[in-house]
Order: sequence, then structure tokens, then C-alpha cells
Amino acid sequence: MTSAKKHIALLGSTGSIGTQALEVIASHPDQFEVEVLTAGSNAQLLIEQAQRFNPNVVVIGNEELYDHVFAALDPLDIKVYAGTAALCSVVQMDTIDMVLTALVGYAGLKPTIAAIEAKKHIALANKETLVVAGDLITSLARENAVNIYPVDSEHSAIFQCLVGEFHNPIEKIVLTASGGPFRGFDKDKLARVTKAQALKHPNWDMGAKITIDSASLMNKGLEVIEAKWLFALSARQIEVIVHPQSIVHSLVQFKDGSMKAQMGLPDMKLPIQYALAYPQRLSSDFPRFNFLDYPQLTFEQPDIETFRNLQLAYDAMNKGGNMPCILNAANEVAVEKFLNDDIGFLEMSDLIADCMHKVSFIEKPSYEDYVHSDLETRELAKALKY
Repeated sequence: MTSAKKHIALLGSTGSIGTQALEVIASHPDQFEVEVLTAGSNAQLLIEQAQRFNPNVVVIGNEELYDHVFAALDPLDIKVYAGTAALCSVVQMDTIDMVLTALVGYAGLKPTIAAIEAKKHIALANKETLVVAGDLITSLARENAVNIYPVDSEHSAIFQCLVGEFHNPIEKIVLTASGGPFRGFDKDKLARVTKAQALKHPNWDMGAKITIDSASLMNKGLEVIEAKWLFALSARQIEVIVHPQSIVHSLVQFKDGSMKAQMGLPDMKLPIQYALAYPQRLSSDFPRFNFLDYPQLTFEQPDIETFRNLQLAYDAMNKGGNMPCILNAANEVAVEKFLNDDIGFLEMSDLIADCMHKVSFIEKPSYEDYVHSDLETRELAKALKY
């Protein structure tokens, strides 16, 4: 890294990843400067963040909140915009060096495309972007000479293991999963779990949607599809193993049989910092791992018969086309329905499977096809009753 600061556009600054990214940025004021902050509806926290970090531009997704945010920040000479179109416009500003996409779900796709087209390097914390449109995104990144740096702890682990090994073919990767709060449950127990139980992850502090995805193993399924595109892998090269302690964040096996793993305490600030600062490793005061605190690290096979979402994700990846887009849209609606107590835990998988069976399949989708498939799937998923 040169002595010049990296100017960061942080999309989704009020969420779990966004707030931790700002902690990282605050710890290294000589390395990073906040250029853009955006949020969906959390206007008050966005205002507080802007008052502290003094970005050039702020975008509030909910246009009804524009006046409130503008009134608070205009005296500070911070430009304020609202809506998706504004979000896609500001990420193309000349003053931005890197865009950290920490939006949740399908909402991350359009602004990430806009940023790549403007040749901005991407720190990707929004796995759904590659799940929905991996072929499109990776092609655009190649055309525009844009690097995509993974922020998910598992993909960051793989990326860190590959540094210095980019010329060596990968035999396989192993993505680790904590197993979530219901590891070991059978279908009878899962049928009775509550929203409150599902929102208590044993190792990670995440937003509601990602926490539910983790409990259902859909999060790991989405990560499998993301890994395919990030590292140019086939399905047979991507393995998932349950590792309840969440110390080994993932592994790479090379053609000679040797394996590299990246380890550490569960803390998203480390992969965030690594993505922002790459290829430099910056000093940190993050807690250090002590082997004596973890005398046993255990591993087991995921139960894909009980936790069907992981198998559904593999099925979608193998089918290709717009099927991962259908999977993602159906899952977003399923999680919303579960959080609203409209369906049970196991019925989320039923809904996703039904959508994958019923929504129109497109083998070689365009961007417009992805948009249509997302809308078609959401309409069907909202109408399905169980």
C-alpha cells in the first residue's frame, strides 16, 4: 500500500459488517478515509456515523427519511441523497478507491455492478451478489480489471491460504460451518424451534437474516455458490465440514495433498481489515487465539437430510443458469416469513424447494432475466401457504 489513504465507500454502514468496518477504519486513520456511507432505513445511526467520520456523501435508501437525514447533515456540508438510483450513482464517484458492499441480500447486486463498471475494487461482504449473478459479476470484473476481495470469514480464509499459491491448482477447498444453534437436532425437534431460539448463534454476532440462514445451513449453501465464482471451482471441489468451535475458518488442499488452514477467534474485523488493506497486513489489537483455551477442535459431517438447505444450494449450483437466483429470492422470502411467524423452521426448505421446481428456468440469463426471476420467485414465495 502506498502512503496515500484508501477512500472507502461503505454500503450498508449501519449493519453488523458495516459497524465493524467503521471500527477497523477508525483504528487506522492513516490508512483509510470514509468517502461514502449508506444505509437502508436506520437514519439515526447513519447520522451519528456521518457526524463522526465526516464522509463526502451519505445515501439513505428509504426516500421518506431523506428530509430528516438532510436536516441533520447539511450544516456539516455532507451531501445527502436517497434511493437506489442515488446509491448506484455515488459508487461511481472518482474519489472512491474501494467499495465495501455490506448490504444484505439481493439489494447488493445492482450497486455492486455499478461500482465494477466504474472500475472500483470491491470488498465483498454481500455473498448474494455472486450467488444470484456470479457469471455476470465475474465477467464484468475481468472486463474492468477489478479485484474482488472476499470479506466472509470462510472466503477470506481461502483467499489468505492462496496468497503465494495462485500458480498452484486447488484440489479442493473445505468450508467450515459452526452447525448453528440446532446442530444435532432431528426433524421433530426442528419443527418446534422458535424464532428466538434461531436468532441465538453460538459463535457469531450477525444480523437477523444471516443468523437464520446460519441456523438453517442456507448461509453455508450460499457460501458454497460464492466460493465457486470467487475461486473458479467446480461443485466437486467444494466440501463443507461442521466445526463447532469456529476456530478453523476454512482450508485449501493442493494437488500434492498438503493443506493450508487459516485459524483465529471468531471476529469479523480481521477479514474486513484484510480485505481493505490487502496486500498489507495491518497491526491490530484483536483478541489472540490461545491453543490451551481450545484443547479440542472437532469436525463432523453436515446433516443435509435434516438441514435440506445446504443440499438445495448444491442442487442450484449444479443446475446453474438462474437457479441460484431463484434459490436466493425464495430464501429471502422464507426467512422473512419465518421471522414473522408465518411458517415454521422446516417449512423454509419446503418453500425454497417448491420455488426451485415451479419458477421458469433460464439457462443463460441476462441481467434483466435475473431481475425478472427474482420478482417471479418472490411473488410465488409470498403466495405459497403451508
